[in-house]
Amino acid sequence: MSNSVVRCGLDIAKYIFVLHGVDAQGKTIVRKPLHRTKVLSFFAQLPACTIGIEACGGAHYWARELGKQGHVIRLINAGYVTPYRRKNKNDANDAEAICEAIDRPNMRFVAVKSEDQQSILMAHRIRQQSIATRTSLINQLHGHLHEFGIVIRKGKAFAQDVHAALDQDHLPNILIDLVHDLLVAIERENDRVAALDKRIGGWVKADPLASKLMKLDGIGALTASAVIATAGDAKAFKNGRHFSSWLGLVPKQHSSGGKNKLSGITKRGDRYLRMLLIHGARTVLLMSSRGRGKHHEWISSLRSRRPDNVVAVAFAAKQARMLWAIMAGKDEPSMAA
Repeated sequence: MSNSVVRCGLDIAKYIFVLHGVDAQGKTIVRKPLHRTKVLSFFAQLPACTIGIEACGGAHYWARELGKQGHVIRLINAGYVTPYRRKNKNDANDAEAICEAIDRPNMRFVAVKSEDQQSILMAHRIRQQSIATRTSLINQLHGHLHEFGIVIRKGKAFAQDVHAALDQDHLPNILIDLVHDLLVAIERENDRVAALDKRIGGWVKADPLASKLMKLDGIGALTASAVIATAGDAKAFKNGRHFSSWLGLVPKQHSSGGKNKLSGITKRGDRYLRMLLIHGARTVLLMSSRGRGKHHEWISSLRSRRPDNVVAVAFAAKQARMLWAIMAGKDEPSMAA
């Protein structure tokens, strides 16, 4: 058996995995469940083969570990597996579908992330959660004080208004204590976000590629680190437009009979990275409004024909192409590309 398996589909889970292996002619050779503690020892006994895994939780870890044994790993988007699944959905049928999907000549795969890339992405996710928690606490404080006839401003004046409100004599002591607790919680989230920003900034300074990306207008430490960690290997993308499409920054297409119909962007791919690029594009538009930036002429020309939101998304799409060019070791493309 071990001499015949050339391609496997591995449906991973928390504890019980399911393997589907075929020979060079596509004939099923092995179809069995494996406990997670037995996976590495089982594949260590097999000669080098191609292993397909859905890009889900834990997939990058298993891809790294199995890759160390000399196997070729193919991480595949779960949406690309569905058309190849026959009958009902279960672990065995999923493993068979993965095995079939990775053999398609035009199939697209997900680059395997390193531990370093996953670690910096973890910092981004925790930072996102802290910002969401801070926003929730601030909104909660606004609502509670409003019930006592106190309206506080948003932005930098927030803390100043809260402390001024607490100086009023008619407020009950329990309210004052609870508001203080909320302020402490908000400050704790502020400190966590600041610490994560510092950690991400230190990672970017130590990474030569991230430093190169930051030379582009509108690209800061957050965007540079997120692009490198999320995209993985730039060679996984054919060109800059493919990378931009992967981020969901290209128009939707609904064409038939030779008639092309384009609408808004697809919004596929990583939402967080797309948000960072669009926010970065807005800062470049602000620079252009003041006559600054090396893309001022291109932006001004497009602004004369389109709203600012459309221009920001268009520049984000161009920015994605330039980011790919730098990561792929190519010259930075012109804005007219």
